[in-house]
Amino acid sequence: MTNNSLPANYYNDDYGDEACNQTEVFKFGAISTSVFFSIVFVLSLVGNFLVLAILLRYENIRSVTNTLILNLAVSDLLFTASLPFWIYYDLHGWTLGQPTCKLVNWVFYTGFCSSSILLVLMTVHRYIAVMNPLSNIVSAAGFPSIVVTVVVWVVSILIASPSFIFSEVTKHEDSLLCFYPERVGKFWVFYQQNVFFVVSSIVFIFCYSKILSRLMGNKVQRRKNRTLKLIFILVVVFFIEWTPYNYVIFQMSRDVLTENDGHDCGSFTRQMYAYYISRMLAFSHCCLNPVFYVLLGVKFKNHLKKMLQRCTSDSHSIPTRPSRNTIMSVTSEELSM
Repeated sequence: MTNNSLPANYYNDDYGDEACNQTEVFKFGAISTSVFFSIVFVLSLVGNFLVLAILLRYENIRSVTNTLILNLAVSDLLFTASLPFWIYYDLHGWTLGQPTCKLVNWVFYTGFCSSSILLVLMTVHRYIAVMNPLSNIVSAAGFPSIVVTVVVWVVSILIASPSFIFSEVTKHEDSLLCFYPERVGKFWVFYQQNVFFVVSSIVFIFCYSKILSRLMGNKVQRRKNRTLKLIFILVVVFFIEWTPYNYVIFQMSRDVLTENDGHDCGSFTRQMYAYYISRMLAFSHCCLNPVFYVLLGVKFKNHLKKMLQRCTSDSHSIPTRPSRNTIMSVTSEELSM
């Protein structure tokens, strides 16, 4: 990769000038993201396949709660599948052809969109479970789960479809780029992620503030402490992961779409370092989601212990499926660590 090309989907011809040598910043991006994404790739595969194994072996996947968790794991795996291609892109430019360019972008954004939608739905479902635990939505199973799955994936595929339509392989000096040469493509890619972040943030803040308010009056102190701790972790991790990245790409999108080329070399360099670092942080969500949204729960930790004991034990007995929980126990297990 030359110092004049930016891998991933945010390349901007308007930045920089001939006198601004960006070799070091692009070298940093290529090496750091390649190493980091390789680690994320492995951890995501292990974590999400573990979640799927636990769900399929121990849980009733017909319930809406488990359907959302299952689809989140599939979504994260879909997002993860694109990471090796971005690693290759960072190191060598895009030499894999236009059909692969379109397909990888589509898979990437389908995973991103579905993950965002599912996290919002899980937050709303958790909110309903606390605020109105007797609601039919909390204990829904069967057909509603199928409807949720179909709607999530249809909407995600439709939202991600412009990434397939507008992405092209273009030549920039001696590098091949997988990018969006049309202005409408750039507009869609830059701002759709900002929109998802804003909507998710609003839902998170509203739902979890209400949940916290309700739990503050909970007399079961031990359970309350575990729940408050989990909520605090979820909110903090979400904003640490996504706020820097969305701020950086918003600044970049504003410059691209307004054709602002007034940046000096130092400003552009700082922006590119911020982009690479914030992108690594944001893309790590696919390996952190199964930890914070699933494996820290009491119920799933118990299932994980059973699975590990079975793997290390000489016993060949098959664990029985746990009995159906009551609505209140499901609610508490979803929110406890």
